[in-house]
Amino acid sequence: MRQLLLAFQFLTIFPVKVRGEVSEKDIAGSAAFFPVVGALQGLLIAVAGILLMRLFSPAPVSGIIIVILIVNNGGFHLDGLADTFDALAVKSTGDAALDREKRLSVMKDSSTGAIGVTAIAVSLLLKQLLISDLLFHAASFASYQLLFLMPVFSKWVMVPGMFHGISARTDGLGRIFINATGTKTVLASSVSVILLCLLTLPFYPDKADLHKTAVLFPVLFAVLYIFSFSTVKFFTSRFGGITGDNLGAVSEISEILFLMLVSIWLRHSI
Repeated sequence: MRQLLLAFQFLTIFPVKVRGEVSEKDIAGSAAFFPVVGALQGLLIAVAGILLMRLFSPAPVSGIIIVILIVNNGGFHLDGLADTFDALAVKSTGDAALDREKRLSVMKDSSTGAIGVTAIAVSLLLKQLLISDLLFHAASFASYQLLFLMPVFSKWVMVPGMFHGISARTDGLGRIFINATGTKTVLASSVSVILLCLLTLPFYPDKADLHKTAVLFPVLFAVLYIFSFSTVKFFTSRFGGITGDNLGAVSEISEILFLMLVSIWLRHSI
């Protein structure tokens, strides 16, 4: 329970406070519950989608859903996305060690540059378009099921990233997660994702749609795991490791990738 509360404390604006001394083991262990936090966020936007689609068309509903997601976590991951892309935009001097230090310095700077703002804008635009496309199929239960699962997968994808990464810094909260996340945490978080996927299946009114969706889950799982692993390796080559900002970027981009895969699947399956 302590680690679950910590997960909510780290990833949401909910007024959750863990009393007493918090160890690094508790902090790292909370990553196992990241998909559970995503499930609550997914429930919020799925219910919002069901209610709002009775009043509005998909475009404004998708915009409101994005606002709910941003407010729910205080724009935490969007900040990481902007910082990461600002750092990636640093021009190389030819000295790999110096370049890494400059990029880490830019990432730590509280101000946001033009590239970071552009990254946020493009991210929100793509999500707006892709969620609108998802809601276009609102007559199918699968649309709301997948909307619910989007934050589940995007929170989970950070966990294998922590496992496969090394910390680029010697301080900070991200370092604790990156250095202490082990196989058990990855397995626990992965099992949570699988269970949350399975829990949605009994609600399907159409068994034909259920079988089609069941095939999609392993694809999402595999593609997003590969994405997490590959992106972490890329960030490591640029920063000499990864940071909490990089993990936030991974989470944000994974939502876009999730929605793209879902959009392709809906177009050809339902």
